[in-house]
Amino acid sequence: AAMPAFRQVGEKQLPQEVVFMAWSPKRDLIALANRAGEVLLHRLANFQRVWSLPPNENTGKEVTALAWRPDGKILAFGLADTKRIILCDVEKPESLHSFSVDLSITYMHWMEVTEESSVLTSFYNAEDESNLLLPKLPALPKNYSTTAKIFSEEKSDEIMKLLGDVRLNALVLGGSSGFIEIYAYGMFKIATVTGVAGSCRGLCLSSDLKSLSVITEIQDSSDSEAEMTYFQASKLDTSLLSSYLPEVTRMARKFTHISTLLQYIKLSLTCMCEAWEEILMQMDSRLTKFVQEKNTSTSVQDEFMQLLLWGKASLELQALLMNQLTVKGLKKLGQSIESSYSSIQKLVISHLQSGSEALLYHLSELKGMALWKQKYESLGLDASAIEEAITAVGSFILKANELLQVIDSSMKNFKAFFRWLYVAMLRMSEDHVLPELNKMTQKDITFVADFLTEHFNEAPELYSRKGKYFNVERVGQYLKDEDDDLLSPPNTEGNQWFNFLKNSTHLKESPLLFPYYPEKSLHFVKRQMEGVIDQCLQKPADVVGKSVHQAVCMRLYKISQSEDSTPQLFKLPFLWNDKTSNMHYVLFTMLENSISKIHILRRHTDTSRSVSNGILAVEFGNILNNSINESSDSRCYSCLDAHFYDDETVTVVLKESVEQEGKERVLAQLPLSSVYTDEDQDRKFIWNSTERLDERSGEIPTCTVFLENQWRVLENMKAQYVSVNGIRKVSCVLSSNLRHVRVFEMDVEDDGEVEEEEEEETT
Repeated sequence: AAMPAFRQVGEKQLPQEVVFMAWSPKRDLIALANRAGEVLLHRLANFQRVWSLPPNENTGKEVTALAWRPDGKILAFGLADTKRIILCDVEKPESLHSFSVDLSITYMHWMEVTEESSVLTSFYNAEDESNLLLPKLPALPKNYSTTAKIFSEEKSDEIMKLLGDVRLNALVLGGSSGFIEIYAYGMFKIATVTGVAGSCRGLCLSSDLKSLSVITEIQDSSDSEAEMTYFQASKLDTSLLSSYLPEVTRMARKFTHISTLLQYIKLSLTCMCEAWEEILMQMDSRLTKFVQEKNTSTSVQDEFMQLLLWGKASLELQALLMNQLTVKGLKKLGQSIESSYSSIQKLVISHLQSGSEALLYHLSELKGMALWKQKYESLGLDASAIEEAITAVGSFILKANELLQVIDSSMKNFKAFFRWLYVAMLRMSEDHVLPELNKMTQKDITFVADFLTEHFNEAPELYSRKGKYFNVERVGQYLKDEDDDLLSPPNTEGNQWFNFLKNSTHLKESPLLFPYYPEKSLHFVKRQMEGVIDQCLQKPADVVGKSVHQAVCMRLYKISQSEDSTPQLFKLPFLWNDKTSNMHYVLFTMLENSISKIHILRRHTDTSRSVSNGILAVEFGNILNNSINESSDSRCYSCLDAHFYDDETVTVVLKESVEQEGKERVLAQLPLSSVYTDEDQDRKFIWNSTERLDERSGEIPTCTVFLENQWRVLENMKAQYVSVNGIRKVSCVLSSNLRHVRVFEMDVEDDGEVEEEEEEETT
């Protein structure tokens, strides 16, 4: 007996049931999702685990789809319970980007555009323009919690990783009740496709963007057996995308830059909120408690003023300062205010400002595109919406600057106040006061007095809102993520610019001036900015989506759900797009005389071809050559699963259908050349769109294939599913209990010459 084909390189029994498998397009890595909601990455060699991402409340627990970005650097997965899509870094289990969708996702396909044109090439080369004009975004500081991890690695530039290659790639999502969306670069929604019925089981966007094939499962309610469903393959014409490919690429690229920048700004803000410490609230809460407990009628402000002017404090104030605040506590408070204010200030200057300036740059470029109507209008770019987005970013920058000024004045005030209070407290405790601390000029005294008048007045209405009488600390209010107005908005009285604007009739509504929201927090203005930018991202998706129309629709077959105990996630049919010959293939199995035969449906993606549909059933002749003693029935194999391995080969899992002991399962490679021996045989079947295919399965032309050496018996394994990658020449077989995995290298060494030719073609 010859060596078995395909080399086994690993085998594992897994603790959880696997519901998804997807090979990386570029490396020998396979991603798995299991019933527990974990996403795992394994190596081909010995099926060794690289990392696992356990389910958490931010992402979700129920994974329903997996897809790799064509460059293999990012893995996307969809979650049903939270309706989120997560883009995860292949190097470490960390979410780089995530977004929500309206319905739960049932299928994902991530493709890359292979089209070449001089316009595109020049765009690919000029992509880095923004890098020349804009300063590089500084990495976020490391010392904050996990939220900020993504942009903080100095070694790898995460934003660049998230943006990936300039060549357009698109993540196509399909979900329940006809939900289909296309995301350029996996981040910017470029089309919302409507008009497809049923829930999506397979999707394939052709690499020239001309057509989208969809397989849906429709619950037939008119049928008495309501659990029956049938599949239909529809082909949607997406020619708007392909005819405007350079524009689509350019626009999508801009929007992707914008999404990453919004993510960056969001994380910078998170860092700022973390830099602001709770200890800074101590002053407010201590003073409030003091007001509630004291017996005298003098206000807190007056108590402090008396201490400032006469150097004498009432006993109550003394108790507050010496017993509650203490000299040590005051020092600590002073230090934390200084350190946290200065780190917030740094974050505003280096991160928020550079992020929002980059955002302004990309939005202005986008506005320029929108004004070039003959190229971009049909894609739904709208200059006025972008104008609003620019204005919103402007308002955000103004708010960030206002925060800087508040920090600046607060730091000065607190320094002077704490210095004075420190000396006063040392005197109370009759400690020795160093002479250099003791020098207080008239100017300093006025400064502290002003600070006391402005910040230490009791505000009863504040108590009803926040449960405190004081708002000494003014920075925190900007970082609160609430819709409330600011507790102490900046004082604009006597500001010449404000007065000038108030009195001028023309400038008030001028589009050149960014609106300013004096009452609102930084978070509020940021949310508003995100909302406006989302609005202007929304329009192209609707416009492009409306242009997509159905070219063909074919009813395939019914499935009874009684046999359907396995998860829906692996079920055939399987779609494949052959990039070179512009063919879409659909693989599915149909039962005939209790043997499930594989059917190959192929159609040209090019709608102008007159002959477009061909279908063929394939049955497998006896492989194990034991037909001498058995009945001479040659059709003794049922097909369990089938996937395209590359453009010329299909990988199948077969099982013997003759009832006998120790039924073997077989993994085999089926070359298409042995199926399509005569070019026109699959065109003989005459389609009739009103009938379902399985009603006429007897008329479908059948071809019998004898596999020579491209097969291998899978011993001691109830193999059921297979996942393959022809680029890396690997396959992974999964058992029917979803826990037993076996991985193979598929290179067959026997016939060297044929093999080499094939390899040259695929590379």
